[in-house]
Amino acid sequence: MQVANTLELSAVVRREDGLYVALCPEFDVASQGKSVEEALRNLKEALELYLEDEDVEKPAETEAPIVTIVKVDVSGSTRSLRA
Repeated sequence: MQVANTLELSAVVRREDGLYVALCPEFDVASQGKSVEEALRNLKEALELYLEDEDVEKPAETEAPIVTIVKVDVSGSTRSLRA
């Protein structure tokens, strides 16, 4: 008999090239979609498939990462940056 386990994981969503990209930083797994909701659904499916692998170390408990914004001075950069 298999016991159902649930993990609460973080998702960081950003818009990139017309799509939404959802990333789970705990496992470095990402997916994308045309909407935030679709990207999150696809990320959930990708994580479930990733965690099916018997060799993946599954954490007993996860602590949510701290996600923030860091402003970096790029005034000396010669490359073009997106705002």
